[in-house]
Amino acid sequence: MSELLNEEQVLQLIHKTRNQKVMLDSDLAEMYGVETKVLNQAIKRNPERFPKDFMFQLSTEEWENLKSQFVTSSWGGRRTLPYVFTEQGVAMLSSVLNSPRAIQVNISIIRTFVRIREWVLNYSELQDKIQALQDAESNQNQHINHIYQMIEELLKPSLGERKTIGFKK
Repeated sequence: MSELLNEEQVLQLIHKTRNQKVMLDSDLAEMYGVETKVLNQAIKRNPERFPKDFMFQLSTEEWENLKSQFVTSSWGGRRTLPYVFTEQGVAMLSSVLNSPRAIQVNISIIRTFVRIREWVLNYSELQDKIQALQDAESNQNQHINHIYQMIEELLKPSLGERKTIGFKK
């Protein structure tokens, strides 16, 4: 079971759809050691625990987009569109699937979601620093463009007739 709870493997099972990080019902069922239909039946018996922001069913287009991100066989497969679970939905699964394995899997998944949030915070700090550099570079580019404009003005021939300088013939 320890290889099942590897953070890298859990990370590979987290997908992004509808601007949320989610996990597929089939992936969760495999981690919990139950069939997907058993997992979904347990959820359908407890609908009050799974509001739409905890769990939702993918549309056909979303499912096709998600399938294109990972290799699936061209035969067999699902007959219904999958359900996906947000971090809160995964946490709620521990109350529906109450086994020692389910508890350990949930702890592992929640820790992975927490690490993702930490990475996002660090990433946003890095984005802020990059934006500050781009702003500074933008100001420098404006100054350089102004200098180029001034040089071009100096190099332009004047509009009026110029007197020739030097010896006259």
